[in-house]
Amino acid sequence: MSQTIKYALVSVSDKTNLITFAQGLIKQQFKILSTGGTYKYLNDNNIAAIEVASVTNFPEILDGRVKTLHPKIHGGILAKRTDKMHQQQLQQHGINAIDLVCVNLYPFENTINQENCSFNNAIENIDIGGPAMIRAAAKNHENVIVVTDYNDYENILQELNTNNAVAINKRIELAQKAFAHTAYYDSLISSYLSKFIPSKFNQEFTFNGKLSQVLRYGENSHQQSAFYKDSGNINGLISSFVQIQGKELSYNNLVDADTAWECVKQFTQPSCVIVKHANPCGVASCTSAYNCYKKAYSSDTISSFGGIIAFNIEVDEKTVLEVCKQFCELLIAPNFTEAALAAIKNKPNIRVLKIALGDATNQFEYKRIGGGLLVQTPENKTLSVEDIKIVSHHKPSNEILNDLLFAWSVARFVKSNAIVLVKNNQTIGIGAGQMSRIDSTKIAMNKAQEFGFAVEGAVAASDAFFPFRDNVDLLAKGGVTAIIQPGGSVKDQDVLNACNEHNIVMVLSGYRAFRH
Repeated sequence: MSQTIKYALVSVSDKTNLITFAQGLIKQQFKILSTGGTYKYLNDNNIAAIEVASVTNFPEILDGRVKTLHPKIHGGILAKRTDKMHQQQLQQHGINAIDLVCVNLYPFENTINQENCSFNNAIENIDIGGPAMIRAAAKNHENVIVVTDYNDYENILQELNTNNAVAINKRIELAQKAFAHTAYYDSLISSYLSKFIPSKFNQEFTFNGKLSQVLRYGENSHQQSAFYKDSGNINGLISSFVQIQGKELSYNNLVDADTAWECVKQFTQPSCVIVKHANPCGVASCTSAYNCYKKAYSSDTISSFGGIIAFNIEVDEKTVLEVCKQFCELLIAPNFTEAALAAIKNKPNIRVLKIALGDATNQFEYKRIGGGLLVQTPENKTLSVEDIKIVSHHKPSNEILNDLLFAWSVARFVKSNAIVLVKNNQTIGIGAGQMSRIDSTKIAMNKAQEFGFAVEGAVAASDAFFPFRDNVDLLAKGGVTAIIQPGGSVKDQDVLNACNEHNIVMVLSGYRAFRH
């Protein structure tokens, strides 16, 4: 066998631009080895190829499960060109060195995303030989060019045409990309199989996502940052956004936008949520986008400055013109009228995102800690009238119950300790992120008074139980008529006694909604 002959092993499921690439390789004096469907595709397009079975002298078996798992293939990929023993063994066993491996994998992701995909069909679309060849070629990148992305075809051919070789730094880049490709593929399989295990978690947890974009910086300008997008169903989640206009999105934009969008889309009435520094500062539901915004903004006109504004209904021109009167970082809605989009063009720096309402949910939430990763299922428990327990002597009207559920829906998205005051489906005071619950209560009441709201007749929500009756006494002093909280404190009876003394309705949700 001649050592000057170059061999390229080509076996791809996605055949985009394959013919042009194969023709370019042949011009560079490569002989092409191929398997199964790729071999047939090349021959049908008049590209000379050698079937792998004729090299291994062994047919494809087990319905194609075994094709390339053979020493004559993997020996040719893994052999070091400068190692005399490796070269002697290649010659001894009649193995040709393989100089380029072009492989992409069975379409596992597309298969499992198909409606009514069966478990058996998913399993049959797990590639075995492909990842083995990719990893072998990537390991031996000093001697083998590994190609897993058709977007690299043109650049590789240009380097070969110019230099008759691919530079080592490019080979390392391709190897890194190859290992990322197989790692992502394995994560898809792991994630899919985890759905059939009773526990929510495997011993090794993997994130099932792809890099969407590198961001300008992270939470602060000295931190690096990137946005990874889930590969599964993201319909209705923040990552499904289409940016209509505005500056590049930042790390903080996306964090706040996620809070605003998740909060607003839980309401069935037309609603608006304004978020600042990861906390809702104004929330309202009413009859139109314009009225919702006016009420949400009036809840806290100071904190709303530079906020993230989200709607769960189409936004019209009148609303946009009102929004543009203040400094707004980002505007989100399921849709915008043409007149609204024309109007907001006068504010080109405002980021505008369009997100269709959908039913997708996150399977897991992540938080990095030193030396580890915390993973949990999301807090997406909903609360209805049927779920709550009224424990006070005084009973609520339907209007009060409606406001209590509204307040609880907002409190879920406020950093703990959270206290939310609501009147007529509008937040009038929010206390967030304090070390003691009584401080959050004081802040919520002070906010209400600062912006001209009468606390009398309002309801309050607490994301966790009241540890002492002092919160109830303070709320009663302001005139709060009803409270919703989880219950579960050793002081529950003292808290309930306080409510009964002040003729305040006490409703228990039965579960807490911490947000750290």
